[in-house]
Amino acid sequence: MNTEQGSLSINSENIFPIIKKWLYSDHDIFYRELVSNGCDAITKLKKLSLIGEFEPADDEQYKLEVIINPDEKTIKIVDNGVGMTADEVKQYINQIAFSGAAAFLEKYKDKTSEDQIIGHFGLGFYSAFMVADKVTIDTLSYQKDATAVHWESEGGTEFTMEDSDKETRGTEITLYLNEDSYEFCNEYRAREVLMKYCSFMPVEIYLINATAEPEEEDEEDDVIDATVNEDGTATESEETEEKTEEAEEEPKKKGPKPINETVPLWAKHPNECTDDEYKDFYREVFHDYKEPLFWIHLNMDYPFNLKGILYFPKINTEYDSIEGTIKLYNNQVFIADNIKEVIPEFLMLLKGAIDCPDLPLNVSRSALQNDGFVKKISEYITKKVADKLSGMYKTERETYEKYWDDISPFIKFGCLKDSKFEEKIKDYIIFKNLEDKYITLAEYNKDETGTKDNKKNIFYITDLKQQGQYINMFKEEGLDALILTHNIDQPFITSLESKDETIKFMRIDSDLTGSFKEEVAEGEDADKLKEEADALSELFKKVLNNDKLEVKVEKLKNAEISSMVTLSEESRRMADMMKMYSMPGMDTSMFGANETLILNANNKLVKYVFDNKEGENVEMVCKQLYDLALISYKQLEPEKMTEFIARSNKIMMLMLDVQ
Repeated sequence: MNTEQGSLSINSENIFPIIKKWLYSDHDIFYRELVSNGCDAITKLKKLSLIGEFEPADDEQYKLEVIINPDEKTIKIVDNGVGMTADEVKQYINQIAFSGAAAFLEKYKDKTSEDQIIGHFGLGFYSAFMVADKVTIDTLSYQKDATAVHWESEGGTEFTMEDSDKETRGTEITLYLNEDSYEFCNEYRAREVLMKYCSFMPVEIYLINATAEPEEEDEEDDVIDATVNEDGTATESEETEEKTEEAEEEPKKKGPKPINETVPLWAKHPNECTDDEYKDFYREVFHDYKEPLFWIHLNMDYPFNLKGILYFPKINTEYDSIEGTIKLYNNQVFIADNIKEVIPEFLMLLKGAIDCPDLPLNVSRSALQNDGFVKKISEYITKKVADKLSGMYKTERETYEKYWDDISPFIKFGCLKDSKFEEKIKDYIIFKNLEDKYITLAEYNKDETGTKDNKKNIFYITDLKQQGQYINMFKEEGLDALILTHNIDQPFITSLESKDETIKFMRIDSDLTGSFKEEVAEGEDADKLKEEADALSELFKKVLNNDKLEVKVEKLKNAEISSMVTLSEESRRMADMMKMYSMPGMDTSMFGANETLILNANNKLVKYVFDNKEGENVEMVCKQLYDLALISYKQLEPEKMTEFIARSNKIMMLMLDVQ
């Protein structure tokens, strides 16, 4: 073949400079495209062998080599696949966007399947020009009497094509890196990128540093088995001679190891996988030293092909990030993390890998075309997760409860984001109660009888320490409450209320139920209590300089309790919401929750205040009662805490004086 020159034919609506600069968001992706093209070439050859159109050698080893040369600033991608003829180079390389994989599948559609044919776009090769000033191809087709071809291009718009002296079947692509891309021929960087994109490609991939010295095997001290002759000389035994001969036959150099796993765990049937294999895969892929709680192995062939493993990670503390990573693959080629079109938003809190060869990718393989098929995949994944969780609840309740604190954020977030998931899982949502047991909402409602506005009250706790006084009161009266301490619990219970008008969630410090109070008969007792309430309300507003303070006087069964503060559930939620969404510098004080000071008429301190309204120390006692009530549900501000401590000291000194 004579030397041929020409301009590349653009079979695309995008001109080449746009392809070169903007087709891929990450320049390191050229490794994925070129390596996956090489894997395709080998996979095609394997399929041709299966249908009798190619006869491999007995010792044939299919492999792909990535050879970096930091000194020469080059990268070679070498495969021993089908190779190309001159006509195929003209067709697949010189005409941008003519997909070789598509043509192959069309030709052999009745003889083989699409499995493991990665490329569908014909643009992957040109990703090389994002990092290289010059690219060459040397290729020899598997076809008999084929002539090897050399192709090269500088800049990507003009090419030269001629016969090559390549003698082995397959394709060798050489990239002469531009100055901005020298990092990619660094061994560490090359390995990092290859591990990112190619860890599970279906052909063995070897990374070779052309400038590195070959590693040698560690040599152990030879132990000679010998017999001593009469003259004192030693003679090696026959067994030793055999061992020595065997050792001489063994290679001294270490054989390279592939950087990838050609059969990833998700590609196997779940029955073939052990727990240790699942855990090892999790550690290797996600670099998480904590063992996952459990996992879901997805294995579907119809109506679409989808395989994968989803892990529920262990979250040790409230400070751990619950953001997960779902790696998306297409025929074992890494596409991207957390593609929202395929992975339901709430499942992005999990960690896992999903491989779906049927995904309709766009030309750069980095995003998905939006169609109904993608939605079906998303719905299938959601269903499998819901089935796994509901099945565990029904058959492994103890295990389900053990995992609940870790998985509840995922489940609650899922209910907020996906109505179909909520419908499947709502009956299996559990809550920890004051007895440290897990119960469902239905089980709680069965025991609780308190109502407000014809709604069933569901009391809950957000802070076990700050709300300790209220918790003790509940326990003393045999009442129960649910423990909801995660950030997601507030929007979750609001959602539950919106979908069930018969329930109302009330924080444990939002109101005092009748269970804590003595019944006050109508008549003299009621009038006296009202007189006391009016007097104390006026006094406390004056002492605390707060006209808006609401004060109530109740006869609590527990006389040891002097004062408490309750907060309106509605106004507290509004205040929390405004703080969450407020702009920087915005004054949110106007949205403060409405506090009510509860004074216990059965307490001696409260009686002292009522009986000594004009007393010398009554103002100090009023402030102390108010601060004690506040401390029971929140921390005092630094200035208020300083005043409280000084006042407490003064009160103790007065007690000494009295004694």
